[in-house]
Amino acid sequence: MKLPLIFCSCILLGSLCFGQANYDEAKVPDYTLPSLMISQEGKKISNIDDWQNIRRPELLSLFEQNVYGKIPDFKYEMDFKVGKIDKKALSGKAYAKEVVVSFYNERDTVDMTIMIFLPAKSKKAVPLFLGYNFYGNQSIHPYPEITISESYVNNSTKLGVTGNKVDESSRGMRSSRWAVERILERGYGLAVIHYADVDPDFDDGFKNGIHRLVDEESAKNWPSISAWAWGLSRALDYIETDSKIDEKRIAVFGHSRLGKTSLWAGALDQRFALVISNDSGCGGAALSKRQFGETVQVINTAFPHWFNSKFKEYNSNEANLPIDQHMLIALMAPRPVYVASAVDDRWADPRGEFLSIYHASKAFKLYGGDVMTSDEMPEIDSPVIRGKQAYHIRTGGHDVTSFDWEKYMDFADIHLKKL
Repeated sequence: MKLPLIFCSCILLGSLCFGQANYDEAKVPDYTLPSLMISQEGKKISNIDDWQNIRRPELLSLFEQNVYGKIPDFKYEMDFKVGKIDKKALSGKAYAKEVVVSFYNERDTVDMTIMIFLPAKSKKAVPLFLGYNFYGNQSIHPYPEITISESYVNNSTKLGVTGNKVDESSRGMRSSRWAVERILERGYGLAVIHYADVDPDFDDGFKNGIHRLVDEESAKNWPSISAWAWGLSRALDYIETDSKIDEKRIAVFGHSRLGKTSLWAGALDQRFALVISNDSGCGGAALSKRQFGETVQVINTAFPHWFNSKFKEYNSNEANLPIDQHMLIALMAPRPVYVASAVDDRWADPRGEFLSIYHASKAFKLYGGDVMTSDEMPEIDSPVIRGKQAYHIRTGGHDVTSFDWEKYMDFADIHLKKL
C-alpha cells in the first residue's frame, strides 16, 4: 500500500512545485559559492599535490557528509557469469552479451545484469560508454535477445507501464535515448544496466536491492544515488576482466537522476576516464544556492531516499551548504567531463549547470591546458569545449537525443581515442 501513496504524493508535490518554482534570473538570491581552492584550514591550493592530497579528499568527505552519504565498508563476494553471447547481433554490427554480476554474503544475494554491445568487427579492445537505464536493459533496443528485466520500475502512463513491472511490450520502448547503432559505428562499445537491479527507486526504508547485504544502520546512511554509484564501479570491476573492452577508456554516462549518479560515481572512482552528466539538475550539476527550478527542499521531499539525512537540513537553507556542485565537477579533474542541458528543461536549471562547470575550472587549470574562462552561456546547439571541460545546451526538453550522443562521442574522440 505504501508505493502508490509515495508516488501519488510525488506527482502532487511536483505539480505544486512546478507552479511555484522560480524561473526568473532576477529572482535568484544573492549567493556566495564556497571557495574551491581554499582548504578547510585556510590553505591556498595552488598546485597539483595540494589538490590531490588536501583539497580533493576534503571535498569528497564534505559531499559524503552533507549530500550523498558514505558507502559502507561491508564484506561481500562478487561473481561474474557470462550468459547469452551473439557474435552477429544487430545484423552483424554488434558482438552482444549479457553478464550477470552477483553480490552475496551471509545476509542475501543481489544480481545486476550488464548488457554489452561491442563493434563486431573490432580486432582490439574498444572504448566504451557505461550507464544505467530506467526501464530495464530490454528498453534500450528492440533486439529480441535482451532478457526482460524483473526488477522494480516506476509506473509510467506515458510509457504504458503499470504494476511496477515491464513485459515483452517494453522491448525498445526507450531506444530513442540510446543511439546503439551509431555508437557502434563510431567505434565505441555500450554497456547498460537497469538501475533498479542495484536499488529500486522508491522510499522503502533502504530494505531492498543492495541494502539487503548491509546492516540496518549502514543501510540508512547509504542513500540510493550513492548505492547506484557503487554499482557502476562494480560494473567497471567486471569490465577490467573483459579483454574486448579497454578498461582505461571508459566513459560513465547518466541522464537526470542517473546523471547525478554518474557525477558522484566519477568523483569517487577515478578509474572512469570520462564523465558525462545529461540534464542532471539539483544534486547533480546545477548549483544548489541559485534556488532555480528544482530546489533542495523539493528534491528531498519528493525523493527522500536519494540523498542522506544531512542534506535535508539544507531544505530552504541552501545558503548554509558548505559545498556546492561546482566542487563536485572539480572532483573529475584532470579527467574530461561533459555537462549538458536543454533549453526547455528549466527545472534542471541549465544556467546553474553551466556555472558549475565554469566555476570548476580552477581545479582543471592546475593541470595545464585550456579551461573555461567566461561565465556567458554558449549559443544553443553550439557546444563549447575547453580542454578537459565541455558543455552544451541544446534545443528541446528533458531527454537524451541523437544530438547529445554525437557531441559526447566527438568529445570522447578527443580524449579517449588517443589514450
